Amino acid sequence: MDQLPRMLADRYEVGRLIGRGGMAQVYIAYDTRLSRTVAIKILRSDMAADETFLARFRREAQSSAALNHPSIVAVYDTGEEEIDTRHGLVTLPFIVMEYVNGQTVRDLLADGDPIPIDEAAHVAAGVLSALEYSHREGIIHRDIKPGNIMLTPDGSVKVMDFGIARAMADAHSSVTQTNTVVGTAQYLSPEQARGEVVDTRSDLYSAGCLLYEMLTGKPPFTGDTAISVAYQHVSEAPVPPSSVTADIPDTIDRVVLKALAKDREDRYQTAAAFRRDLLSAVRGQQVTAPATSAYAVPAAAATALMGTAAIPAAADGAPATGSYPPYQTGQLPAQREKRSNSWLWAIIVLLLAILGFIAFQVFAGNDSPEEPTPTVELVEVPNLAGMDQQEARAALSDLGLEMTIGEPVETDGVESGLFVSANPPVGTSVETGSTVEVVFSAGVGETTVPDVTGLSVDAARRAIEAEGLTWGSTTTVDNRPEFSEGEIVSTDPAPNEQVARGTVVNAEVSSGRVTVPNLLGMNVEIATAELDARGLSYRIESSPTDEADPDTVIGQDFREGSIVDQGQRITITVAVAPPTPSPTPEPTTEEPSPDPTTDPTDEESNPRATTTGPPETNPGRGN
Repeated sequence: MDQLPRMLADRYEVGRLIGRGGMAQVYIAYDTRLSRTVAIKILRSDMAADETFLARFRREAQSSAALNHPSIVAVYDTGEEEIDTRHGLVTLPFIVMEYVNGQTVRDLLADGDPIPIDEAAHVAAGVLSALEYSHREGIIHRDIKPGNIMLTPDGSVKVMDFGIARAMADAHSSVTQTNTVVGTAQYLSPEQARGEVVDTRSDLYSAGCLLYEMLTGKPPFTGDTAISVAYQHVSEAPVPPSSVTADIPDTIDRVVLKALAKDREDRYQTAAAFRRDLLSAVRGQQVTAPATSAYAVPAAAATALMGTAAIPAAADGAPATGSYPPYQTGQLPAQREKRSNSWLWAIIVLLLAILGFIAFQVFAGNDSPEEPTPTVELVEVPNLAGMDQQEARAALSDLGLEMTIGEPVETDGVESGLFVSANPPVGTSVETGSTVEVVFSAGVGETTVPDVTGLSVDAARRAIEAEGLTWGSTTTVDNRPEFSEGEIVSTDPAPNEQVARGTVVNAEVSSGRVTVPNLLGMNVEIATAELDARGLSYRIESSPTDEADPDTVIGQDFREGSIVDQGQRITITVAVAPPTPSPTPEPTTEEPSPDPTTDPTDEESNPRATTTGPPETNPGRGN
């Protein structure tokens, strides 16, 4: 395992490994200068000595850095670093890119199920938007496939990995002329499979393969070997998507099959035209693509890989059956008509030669000495368990077999870098000289625990399982008033923690109930704050007493430790000072002096004054 330094270029703090590819590894990192999370792609140490890979890696940096589009992963910086590897000190180039938090379309298709039509069209439209921009800038991607398309949580589409992207001005370089096929077999255009010069329409063919797989759950062509798949791209017509998934409308079929036309002249000529037709098809509108019957490959068609020309069959002066697509006038251009006639005569001559050879064998075979049948030496594909790439290559070479490396896979039980599987499988008898595709482990895949606090149990389970994690047990907890009943309070492992895929995530769920505290002896303000913190309401009653300080709680209607629902009203009794009694007047023996201002004859102030009639005559006296 390469020992990466903690800091690259005295700026980028390197974190965990988040991806592996055919020629590079990708790490999450932190840009200490600009305070942002980035992804750093570093060339694999075993590729550093190969000038071809170095050139491709540097070309990726140059190609990607020239592109600035919301649907293309941005390149921020490049550099080289001397790294201590198992191959010794090696100077490795690296690319600093935009970090995209999401999943690839390959992950989305991992279970083999198709994607809903609207969603597939959205992804394809995003890819075509990115290609429209890159083609306008003179860059051909050359490796459009599900593993190179990222989907962010907000639904954005990001095209990444311009590792074999080429400038159009460089399209005639020796890499093409020497018949080196670059790209991924299931998404190769016919011209790529033949080793011909590619152009922007090759990317559109690959985008058509991507759309086909999203709609049906599988690519248009499959096979046991890359060569067999490439041959199908050149010589066989794909089954219409609706034949695989019945709910796909005819307009979508027509768009996909036009994108997959063998002759690039019959495909969409620009990404914009492809995108317009696709969106029109999704909306139920008319499309420019012809009927699906136009794309049947002629029965006699045969095409060789790596530069050999196609051999279409045609009648005299008539267009070849199922050409790509038929011309609207019903006539082939003169150049194609002439070429078809030439190949027709060539086929006739070839068939006559074969028939003559067969006749000779039948009639003259008995007079000819029998030649020995050549012996084919067979060997079994060995068990490469526990071997790394170097050891596996040596083991296969000892048996006369060649090795190609497949896409690494995440595994729980196999250490990173060791053998996982072979194609043909272990134990299969194959001819010496055959090629065996070997897949190695990318280690246990990691993912981030999503933050599901505050969600319902069902919503949390769906979010957890969507990240490749296993939903575990739930525990109900009291006294979490910030969460309603049934909401997730916490998870173990905690949110945003990096864990291996398949990790069990347990959760705590709020019961919606709280414990009543002991409020006796508290100041009323402290007591009510305590109730607020527990999500309880309250009612305050006063009680005069001199046995407790004023504003002190002296009673509560729910006892300490009672479990109640959040929002329950608690009545508390608060002490208030008793009222002060009125003072009692002291008794006196002296008669109060009359008020000198008072007139004794005043009726209002003198109660003894007579209020009615003349003075009463004393009956005991005479007049």
